[in-house]
Amino acid sequence: MLVKTPRLREAVPRIGLLGPAFVAAVAYVDPGNVATNVTAGAKFGYTLVWVVVMANVMAVLVQYLSAKLGMVTGTSLAGHMGQRLRRGPRIAFWLQAETIAIATDLAEVVGGAIALYLLFDLPLLIGAIVTAGVAMVILRIGDVRGQSALERVIIGFLLLIAVGFMAGLFIDPPAPGAVAGGLVPTFEGSESILLASGIIGATVMPHVIYLHSSLTVSRLGARGEGHTLRQLLAATRTDVVLALILAGVLNLSLLVVAATSLDGLPGTDTLEGVHAVVTSELGAGVALLFAVALLGSGLASTSVGSAAGAEVMHGLLGVRLPLLVRRGVTLIPALVVLALGAEPSRALVVSQVVLSIGIPFALIPLVVLTSRRDLMGEHVNRRTTTGAACVVAAIVIALNLSLLWLTFTG
Repeated sequence: MLVKTPRLREAVPRIGLLGPAFVAAVAYVDPGNVATNVTAGAKFGYTLVWVVVMANVMAVLVQYLSAKLGMVTGTSLAGHMGQRLRRGPRIAFWLQAETIAIATDLAEVVGGAIALYLLFDLPLLIGAIVTAGVAMVILRIGDVRGQSALERVIIGFLLLIAVGFMAGLFIDPPAPGAVAGGLVPTFEGSESILLASGIIGATVMPHVIYLHSSLTVSRLGARGEGHTLRQLLAATRTDVVLALILAGVLNLSLLVVAATSLDGLPGTDTLEGVHAVVTSELGAGVALLFAVALLGSGLASTSVGSAAGAEVMHGLLGVRLPLLVRRGVTLIPALVVLALGAEPSRALVVSQVVLSIGIPFALIPLVVLTSRRDLMGEHVNRRTTTGAACVVAAIVIALNLSLLWLTFTG
């Protein structure tokens, strides 16, 4: 007769608790990340490999703190801000967060629309509507079937994205030595610094900081099934590390494929151009997989962005809008941008700039709240953790301020 050891018994429930971080991880492979990483690889080869790795390590810490806040306190980050701010500042805080949600949706809906144009020659405006409609169906799955069902759907999208974005590695494998050389921190001029800022700025995104803390709140119910808070936090650490390793590998794959096969080629500054170059250099099959993965990226990330916007509104204002209304709040600006004939890849870049403005509003309160012993009890951040989080916050904020400065000054 087999007897489970205590270590095995502890590992089994952890597997069933995985999932929330994979939902958050979708934001790390959204169309904005695709554009940034491919451009970095095509223009500077393997030079910025170290930036992608560093950004992912920073994201692991940020997302774990967000998940821990929700798990320990039973309240999301937006909920904590709603409880602590007076009416005027609370509404102002919500307005900036809602602006971030709109910018997030703009990037992701536009990315999905570009993918549908590449796949089916569908006009961008119609593609945006289709992308938003499918995203509503995905969100509805979460409402009807529960969070675990939504997590399984999102993980399925991540696997689809992985196949599409990594296919080029097998067609034209990179030289391991060249990739390893990219781990040495260095830059090649001011434009590479700008791209490095973009990579990090597009990685630590404010809406998933809010969302992750709310996703883990529902995991508190698992205590009734015999799981201790310590077990839940251990499972959360595993969840975050695994999910962001996957996201990091995908982002790194995009940069490496571009560095190996697209280095120095013109036309890689737009997603349409990237698709055309991939077709000519790696073949129509890889280009098809890339377009399908881009579509999956847009669909999954806009679903996650919508869920984040709903959580922020509920936490700060105590309001839950019907799904169709909530979806319209962030969708209409994206449709207006496309209807006005804005260049879609340029719209992606501008959306990332807007996102960078919201990072301090999410990151600083997260570090402060998880460092308070009266709130977190024995699970308060260690001094080293707080120190590391402060360094991450300082780096992200400084780079995003640099990104804003360089964007507006040319």
